[in-house]
Amino acid sequence: MLAPFFKSADLLECGCDEAGRGCLAGPVVAAAVILKPDFQNYILNDSKQLTERQRNHLRSVIEENALAFSVSFVDNQTIDRINILNASFLAMENAVKNLSVKPELLLIDGNRFHTSLDIQYVCIIKGDAKMMSIAAASILAKTYRDAYMEKIDLEFPAYQWAKNKGYPVMEHRQAIKQYGITPHHRKSFALLAEETLF
Repeated sequence: MLAPFFKSADLLECGCDEAGRGCLAGPVVAAAVILKPDFQNYILNDSKQLTERQRNHLRSVIEENALAFSVSFVDNQTIDRINILNASFLAMENAVKNLSVKPELLLIDGNRFHTSLDIQYVCIIKGDAKMMSIAAASILAKTYRDAYMEKIDLEFPAYQWAKNKGYPVMEHRQAIKQYGITPHHRKSFALLAEETLF
């Protein structure tokens, strides 16, 4: 079972994580979750370790039982303008800003974070597999983003976003090569396999 809290001297903690950093299309989505002190769930884990059905079930559990939660989208145009790392930081910062309760400590999945928020934070590598609040944030970010990609798949079915969620799989790259890019693609990314990132 994941650890419920970081050793934070009884500070009100908020787990933060994002989804969609490595995608060729669509937004990057971040979530911020403050769990109740007595929250327990034996299924809760890093969203990548769960099935789609488990993630969707846990999304409802988290939303119904969290002390507060928020989800933030940063679109592909902004990603192209400020780069994906900064866009991920911005999405997490906006998610925290939109919480109904102000946290005292942010638990950030990953090894770095930059923010203008006047809230202390700690970065935890693979935190979504260690801390319940980060795992909860990873599930919300993933499920909200997946739902968005399934929605825009109806507009551009050739790219199979309902299946690949915008990640750089072979079928997605082949569709880009055949049909070109859409308004949802990230122009600053290497959209074709033979391209080189700059």
